[in-house]
Amino acid sequence: MSSSDGGGVEPDGSDEKPAIPRSGPRATYPTEQTASNRKRWFYVLSALVVVAGLGLAYAGYKQFADPDVSGEATAFEILSSDNVAVQYTVNRSDPGQAVACVVRARAQDGSEVGRREVLIPAGTQTQVGARTEVMTSSPAVIGEVFGCTADVPPYLKPAA
Repeated sequence: MSSSDGGGVEPDGSDEKPAIPRSGPRATYPTEQTASNRKRWFYVLSALVVVAGLGLAYAGYKQFADPDVSGEATAFEILSSDNVAVQYTVNRSDPGQAVACVVRARAQDGSEVGRREVLIPAGTQTQVGARTEVMTSSPAVIGEVFGCTADVPPYLKPAA
């Protein structure tokens, strides 16, 4: 071995193991890692995997857990070519909170032909049934609940 690759013999001519190289490929690319170094990497990577798993679990819980407010159509009735009645149920975790729901009617091709925002006032029950009529711009074939929210817009809130 030459001294250019970090190998080479000691200047005093002894055959002892050479000192740690200061330059060359052996200094740049160590040939082995110590056991403590491998353990440290194992623990660091394991901790990162656990933290990533917990983050993923939290994000999944927030995305797919039961919502605070939900609405579901239970029935609809076509009253005329420009009017649909929709019966629906609203579930909320806090019955003392008012809820706004969007109820809509759709035509045969799936386009929305009518929409109405409805206020469900605060009450004592977590599950509330309601019925509302939606005026349509053309004949509808279905009435449904588009969605419900606890963020009631100011124009739906009753005047105080």
